[in-house]
Amino acid sequence: MSDIGVSISAVRGRIADACARVGRRPEEVRLIAVTKKVDAERVREAASFGLSEFGENYVQEAQRKIDAVGPGPTWHMIGHVQTNKAKYVCRLFKCVHSVDRGALLSEFERLANPLDVLFEVNLSQEPQKHGAVEEALRPLLEKAAAMRYVRPIGLMTMPPFDEDPEKSRPYFAALRALLVSVNKDLGLGMTELSMGMSADFEVAIEEGATMVRVGTAIFGERL
Repeated sequence: MSDIGVSISAVRGRIADACARVGRRPEEVRLIAVTKKVDAERVREAASFGLSEFGENYVQEAQRKIDAVGPGPTWHMIGHVQTNKAKYVCRLFKCVHSVDRGALLSEFERLANPLDVLFEVNLSQEPQKHGAVEEALRPLLEKAAAMRYVRPIGLMTMPPFDEDPEKSRPYFAALRALLVSVNKDLGLGMTELSMGMSADFEVAIEEGATMVRVGTAIFGERL
């Protein structure tokens, strides 16, 4: 088995172990393989080991790669989206994890292409990070709920980086609680929590993640 195959097997095992610790089933967690700076050949290799969902951070890189990989995988936009790139995002991706403002929602709706969206929440309120602060989230959700083509399915967050994955736990728990709260307050039925990356995805799963975005643990360090 290739290095990528071994890594995928190891990540799947870690997902299963994390689920077992909290009484969840591995099938409840979707593994989004992050392919930033990973070439199309390695993406195809990962797909040959059963991975079917991939995440990209940049539209231009994604456009070249998705065309080269060809049909089959489902692609997720996990990076910040500039409003003027929305038309490309609608064409290339099935799901966007990083909606954080009303103008982007409006542009997606204007393009009239069905799109699943998650709302990025900056729970740590770090100024260098994208994402809506919690107080701005509810108006965004109300706006999305009234739309025809935009489908709100969940929330996403990125905790402050720390080598200790336990430091991420409070942010993951807070996002889960926020999902329950906004669903109840606004009558929504969102189910997805996109949280956890290579360094902390096991903790995220223990706190309820339904999507984990894993790159380095599958493809290795990228330059």
